[in-house]
Amino acid sequence: MAMNGKNGPYTVSVPKGYPQTPKELEERGYWGTKAEFILTVMGAIIGPGNIWRFPYLCYRNGGGVFFIPYILFMFTCGVPLFFLETSLGQYTSQGGITCWRKICPLFQGMGYASHLIIAFSATSYIVILAWAFFYLFSSFSVDLPWATCGNYWNTDSCLDFSHSNLSFSMISRLNTTLPVVEFWQNRVLKISGGIEEVGSLRWELVLCLILTWVICYFCVWKGIKSTGKAAFFTATFPFIMLLVLLIRGVTLPGAIDGIIYYLYPDISRLSDPQVWMDAGTQIFFSYAVGLGFLTSLGSYNTYNNDCYRDCFYLCLLNSATSIVAGFAIFSVLGFMTYEQGVDISEVAESGPGLAFIVYPRAVAMMPMPQVWSVCFFIMIILLGLDSQFVGLECLMTSLVDLFPTYLRQGYRRELLLLAICCTSCLLGLSLVTEGGMYLLQLLDHHVCSGTTLLLLSLCQSVSIAWVYGADRFYDNITDMIGYRPYPLMKYCWCYITPIFCFGTFIFSIVKYSPLKFSNTYVYPLWANILGWFIATISLSLIPLFVLHKMRQGKGTLRQRFFLLCQPVDDLPMKQKCLPTLGTNGTTSHTELKPLSHAGEIIQ
Repeated sequence: MAMNGKNGPYTVSVPKGYPQTPKELEERGYWGTKAEFILTVMGAIIGPGNIWRFPYLCYRNGGGVFFIPYILFMFTCGVPLFFLETSLGQYTSQGGITCWRKICPLFQGMGYASHLIIAFSATSYIVILAWAFFYLFSSFSVDLPWATCGNYWNTDSCLDFSHSNLSFSMISRLNTTLPVVEFWQNRVLKISGGIEEVGSLRWELVLCLILTWVICYFCVWKGIKSTGKAAFFTATFPFIMLLVLLIRGVTLPGAIDGIIYYLYPDISRLSDPQVWMDAGTQIFFSYAVGLGFLTSLGSYNTYNNDCYRDCFYLCLLNSATSIVAGFAIFSVLGFMTYEQGVDISEVAESGPGLAFIVYPRAVAMMPMPQVWSVCFFIMIILLGLDSQFVGLECLMTSLVDLFPTYLRQGYRRELLLLAICCTSCLLGLSLVTEGGMYLLQLLDHHVCSGTTLLLLSLCQSVSIAWVYGADRFYDNITDMIGYRPYPLMKYCWCYITPIFCFGTFIFSIVKYSPLKFSNTYVYPLWANILGWFIATISLSLIPLFVLHKMRQGKGTLRQRFFLLCQPVDDLPMKQKCLPTLGTNGTTSHTELKPLSHAGEIIQ
């Protein structure tokens, strides 16, 4: 295809199926406004983990001292990887799979691996939203059902809030349980004795699960046109709820005691390697790096969008949300210590325990508890919902980019999305059984976080910095945004991020211990093997795809390797293809420039 640019005529060879005209890229879709991109990425990276994981880790790992390793990991791993993925999508105008076909075909298996993890995560993560919907509907009762005993799901050992000034340790010695615990275990989960006891379906949770999938489908069914519009509500309203809960929390008696527990610095904890491990894994978890989310979302940006500035603002917003959430959560926990005399170390938990046991218990002691319960669970639902449908959108983006000719015609995309949602919903039924909680924790621990994200992030850094070339990628970014980013990013991709990722991975292996549930139930050996096997399935796609591409190539092994490490010649970029909105509302197209360094062979 002949083009005329500022440097004269030249030829662009376009791989079959890739966008090459304004019409084709317009069919692919692009962000209508910059705000849609910002809000959608906000929804992807800011989730329930900011509310129930970071505050607990901060409290457990030395209070304010935890900010030191957290900020260090943020600027050496979180921000560089966040920027790498976003700029990669913006430069290639492709999703999380086909972007590697253009940049470094040998490592396209990373895209498949990350998207398989997205599929696992979408199937399991959504169950948390089903629980939240169950609590939300229960919050409209005259009396909160988890506040009192005497319900059909309570046992004889239930101890009412109104008669309790006892700590959890005293309650345990008296062989009694709190109504909020019994509501969670006997009413919501009806939990079995272990992962080997699957039990029957919890039909109320099944209905909540179906409702959640229906909402997700209609947020994604029209592509980023619907995803971006939905993000205006789902990404902003949780901040309003968080602000309301924060104001309410800090005005409660005893709130200052909880905040002191949250922030009081313990310098000695810096010598504990586990503190550094927790800081690193929290960054990888909360920044959603390694999964291809950011690549797919960045691929809908205009070519000259300043993604460097956007990434800094979004990363800072993510971490700031986690810190503010800590004030909201621990002010309420301080109120609990004031009202019932419990030690905060006995009620501070991470994960679902905080959202579905500790916080509901605290809410039940407030005036107008139904109002605060509704606010809290709406916040949890919206935080989780936008992360969920953004994951679906990224999955659909990559599939459509893989098969553009077929999936961009008619209603095929919507039908494929419907098939994915229905299949995931059916698979998710195993997680709303009486033993589903054990399976959910197994998938979360082995497949959807931790080691898998570390290894994927390590592979991304190495492939861009050492195979494609950090200097070459920096030139591409400079061409996009018009100035050269701070060199620290390049050094992080080349050295610091891979070293941190590899070191954290080694430490996680050395400190490995069998998975437990509530510190009492130890998963059997076969369950841990199953978890590692599922995790291996996704990660094994990287070396398997390398072997497959090497086998398909021609020439010597050295020639095949170097050929597969080079980018596709003359990448058709968005300078020509992407429509931009003019000031008068009309659509115009910017001119295509020759790409620097495209097609060079790594020597």
